[in-house]
Amino acid sequence: MTTPLNERRVANAIRVLAMDAVQQANSGHPGAPMGMADIADVVWREFLSHNPSNPQWANRDRFVLSNGHGSMLHYALLHLTGYDLSIEDIKQFRQLHSKTPGHPEYGYAPGIETTTGPLGQGIANAVGFALAEKTLAAQFNKEDIQVVDHFTYCFLGDGCLMEGISHEVCSLAGTLQLGKLIAYYDDNGISIDGEVEGWFSDDTEQRFKAYGWQVLRVDGHDADAIRKATVEAKSETAKPTLIICKTVIGLGSPNKQGKEDCHGAPLGNDEIALTREALGWTEEAFVIPEDVYGAWDAKAKGSEAESAWNDVFVQYQAKYPTEAKELLRRISGELPADFAQKAAQFIADTNAKGETIATRKASQNTLQAFGPLLSELLGGSADLAGSNLTLWKGAEGVQDNPAGNYVHYGVREFGMTAIANGVALHGGFIPYVATFLMFMEYARNAVRMSALMKQRIIHVYTHDSIGLGEDGPTHQPIEQIASLRGTPNLHTWRPADTVETAVAWLSALQYKDGPTALILSRQNLPFQTRDQAQIDDITKGGYVLAKEKGELKAIIIATGSEVDLAMQAYAELDGVRVVSMPCAELFMQQEAAYREAVLPSNIRARVAVEAAHVDYWWKFVGLDGKVIGMTTYGESAPAKDLFNHFGITKQAVVDAVNSLS
Repeated sequence: MTTPLNERRVANAIRVLAMDAVQQANSGHPGAPMGMADIADVVWREFLSHNPSNPQWANRDRFVLSNGHGSMLHYALLHLTGYDLSIEDIKQFRQLHSKTPGHPEYGYAPGIETTTGPLGQGIANAVGFALAEKTLAAQFNKEDIQVVDHFTYCFLGDGCLMEGISHEVCSLAGTLQLGKLIAYYDDNGISIDGEVEGWFSDDTEQRFKAYGWQVLRVDGHDADAIRKATVEAKSETAKPTLIICKTVIGLGSPNKQGKEDCHGAPLGNDEIALTREALGWTEEAFVIPEDVYGAWDAKAKGSEAESAWNDVFVQYQAKYPTEAKELLRRISGELPADFAQKAAQFIADTNAKGETIATRKASQNTLQAFGPLLSELLGGSADLAGSNLTLWKGAEGVQDNPAGNYVHYGVREFGMTAIANGVALHGGFIPYVATFLMFMEYARNAVRMSALMKQRIIHVYTHDSIGLGEDGPTHQPIEQIASLRGTPNLHTWRPADTVETAVAWLSALQYKDGPTALILSRQNLPFQTRDQAQIDDITKGGYVLAKEKGELKAIIIATGSEVDLAMQAYAELDGVRVVSMPCAELFMQQEAAYREAVLPSNIRARVAVEAAHVDYWWKFVGLDGKVIGMTTYGESAPAKDLFNHFGITKQAVVDAVNSLS
């Protein structure tokens, strides 16, 4: 069926903006925006419920461009529909400090829901959005009033489907029956290297049907077919839907459409002139006719939709005031007013108990205390709940109860973490996810995205060192903690005992500008005695755990399980101070006077001890100091034997201090 000329002209506004912006930047990807323009036209003008005047309206539909290299598609849509993204912003595509960077970046332009650079993570985020919507709806909606009711729309391409993460998350989306997730696959058969049939021959339709998705096929340039498929997708409530859209990449370019030439490079001025002629577009670069702007403008429709929802929410507030107040609090991201006080009491009680337990168990105890106070917690583990100890008595799986607060992610570390990013971005939840520290490597890029987008996500990593013992070097992390500590915006905690673990959890929950990694032990760790001032200083990331006897001559710095080694050495030494540094990033953010008080610069005899790679600690001990830790991979043996074998012992600490004093 032929699309009416006027409708194609409206869609062509996307095509010309994309090719003009990429040409001016001399960099970018015009092909996907030009190929997906007809799909975007239908979805954004007829189905997407959003308000350009208030991009943060809570009940808006979410839109994710998973094939983020086609970012000019998204920017064109935002500009045309009336968001605060001017034509000057479009002209600044890919320029320094612009609202229109090369890939959609969360926080740069209004209406960008998530950062989609690495392929596959956009669809993973979309699964997170849909999961959050379904869970939040189950927790707050009433039979007579629905206050959480929106869809997640996702565009994706061949690259997203080739990435392994798409298998992880789309499989889980089908299992969890995320019926309000609708994905549009840009099936253009082209990637950077050319025609994909030589390296991507999957039967995508059967693959997604096997996941439990509804799968529909359409001509991606037939507006009526796209419209009909979207209606069908919205009517299917038990299954997510994949709409396979057969498209021509770079549609409209006479010499480059359907070829890799238009995938990741400007069309060139001559080809752009030919494309304008082929599209019947007579306006100059970056000029959109007023009638086309009028066809796209969504501000009035969006304001009307939000106003109608506001009226519903007023009714909800009147009939269910407690739930309404709680929903607003959760959407705002604020913790309950009395939470800090109750958490402080738990920390005091934990200190009074003085238990010697593994910090993974201390973490579970903290969850047991904090969980009933925080309805926004949405936990999960990659098939390791019994080892990560992420389940608490009030945890209930969403697969059994949609209003639950726990997700059994299965063995999907990467997918789990990227889904959690989407949950956090959606709002209303603080997600925590867990695996062994070693298998953070599977999730590494999604952890980076958590940090890049400054999202409050708590990454729980247990089995933190060679201390896990017999599983051997494949499971014993060495370089992972240093990698996490080197990640901007991420707070990495490696607590030494029950009290430091509880404080770490409190800090993670209160930290709004990025994620937190909690590095926890499998083995029991001795309790360390502290006064209240020292407990307060834990929140600063590093503090004096044991003051020197007599004149200060040397400093021992330790984290996690090695704090006890430092304390054992301390008992045999004079003039030595022990500094526990559970979160080095937070310590480095403290005022210089505090850091100097903890680590006096005139004391050059310093020893750091941690059962992880030694390189991280040289900046704290200096060239005159010593670091006791790992420089090789581990071995398979009981933990005690491993610590002795690798020289991470009390005697090694004593000898190192004596050699410097």
